[in-house]
Amino acid sequence: MDKPEPARANGARHTWMNRLYTGTGVLDVVGNRRRWYIITAVIVLICLLSMAVRGFTFGIDFVGGSRIQLPAGDATTEQVETVYSDVLGSEPESVQTVGTGDTATILIRSETLSAEDLGALQTALFDEFQPTDDSGNPSRNAISASDVSETWGGQITRQALIALVVFLVIVSVYIGFRYERDMALAALAALVFDLLVTAGVYSLVGFEVTPAMVIGMLTILGFSLYDSVVVFDKVEENTRGVTHTNRRTYGEQANLAVNQTLMRSINTTLIGALPIIGLMVIAVWMLGVGTLQDLALVQLVGTVVGAYSSIFFATPLLVSIKERWGPVAAHTKKVHARRAGRAPQGAGPAPRPRPTEAGDREPRVARGAGTAGPAPGARPTGKRQRRH
Repeated sequence: MDKPEPARANGARHTWMNRLYTGTGVLDVVGNRRRWYIITAVIVLICLLSMAVRGFTFGIDFVGGSRIQLPAGDATTEQVETVYSDVLGSEPESVQTVGTGDTATILIRSETLSAEDLGALQTALFDEFQPTDDSGNPSRNAISASDVSETWGGQITRQALIALVVFLVIVSVYIGFRYERDMALAALAALVFDLLVTAGVYSLVGFEVTPAMVIGMLTILGFSLYDSVVVFDKVEENTRGVTHTNRRTYGEQANLAVNQTLMRSINTTLIGALPIIGLMVIAVWMLGVGTLQDLALVQLVGTVVGAYSSIFFATPLLVSIKERWGPVAAHTKKVHARRAGRAPQGAGPAPRPRPTEAGDREPRVARGAGTAGPAPGARPTGKRQRRH
């Protein structure tokens, strides 16, 4: 006698993790889109409240001020803050160590200082720490000072906003021509969500808003757009010609596309986040470079949020737009009505369809239910029988 076939060949269900990895409809993202809308709305609300109540901590590049830098040597940031307070009678905006080893320097950022205050501070720092120049001799010139105008930060912000508007216009045109209008609307909504959440995280954490952060905000748009295009490309493939059949709705096919691209999005996010985390570690604990820290944080937040928005917000929003009006809305109602009235009179209620998986046909109906022939879309059996 022949040995029995494995359980998988007999129709047993795959495990949850296996179905998740193979993308066979284990997560009903589109069907539970109300839940994801609520989660998204809560996240946006928290970010907006933080921006309204806490506001932002703008760096010296935006508000203007003075910047003093001296070789670190044996000095600590606490000692430098003490000297600053004793000389000027106020606290500096920030004091941080930049770099490591012999190249380490201490960077002081403060409000704009007058020439007299700046000279007095330089003298006090030299008398206290005796910084050396490139030749190794103590020199007052080893302490550099400069003023930063707030107009420079305003110019950076204005140019960034112009670049953002141009980027959004180009993205809208591209997605509108490459895919369709509704996908462009959903992708733009996801981009706005990413920007709001990233800005809200900066407000919650209290990091300084610097030109590096503004530039990083532009880079995360690429991450978000990439994830959205990957998912939308699969949605377009799965929903092509869906209104000409009565097997599945547009939302079911879009949900299948989300499952099929889910692991790819997760893997891409992890691969993109690991070097960014490494950059943050190097910037904070090894080099002490604040600009690298700002750039790394905005990219890390943007990468994670971009993956979330493309899966749990952009695609459900696309389905909601599609099912509100037009041929997709009519087709969805037709499919639901057909399923509700599938069972013939006297045959009892219609059997519930199995969860859809990749490659499935029309959900099977029970044999002997009174149908004159095979159900529409049923798999042919003649060739399978002759094969054995």
